[in-house]
Amino acid sequence: MIETERLILRPWVSADLPALYAMWADPIVMAGLGGIKDRAGGAAILARHDSYAPLGFRVAVRRNDDAVMGHVGLKPCAADSPMAGGIEIGWVLARDYWGGGYAREAAAAWLDWAWTHRPEREVFAVTTRTNAASRALMERLGMRHDPTLDHVHVDGGDSVTYRIGRPA
Repeated sequence: MIETERLILRPWVSADLPALYAMWADPIVMAGLGGIKDRAGGAAILARHDSYAPLGFRVAVRRNDDAVMGHVGLKPCAADSPMAGGIEIGWVLARDYWGGGYAREAAAAWLDWAWTHRPEREVFAVTTRTNAASRALMERLGMRHDPTLDHVHVDGGDSVTYRIGRPA
């Protein structure tokens, strides 16, 4: 579990499922992430991330009201990607929580965790070329676009890849 000023990032529990399923069923949230997911698709996401332990996405819960906002975390880079063997940071939040700085707070906490607990010298992030909000967040986190690593994204679209190195 990771705690920040406003968030708790923790493993999912069954009470989180309605909020997560609603998020995965939102076509705007899931644009560029392989499309909406039904319950089976959501269960597959959870199982996949559980298999990445101690990495994996964790539920982002707002401390002041226990709202389940989405999930954020680290995962191994895809074996067929240019970053194979590395780790990737990512986030998916329900629309009600966009624009409040929650994704940045959670991602920064995960980066701090990675530098403390992982040996990798870099962390990567991937999004679609048109996802301006995620690209801006990557830049606010100190990540830089590396066009040499751009590749076909999970939804078949054109992607951009960002990276950040371990602080000195």
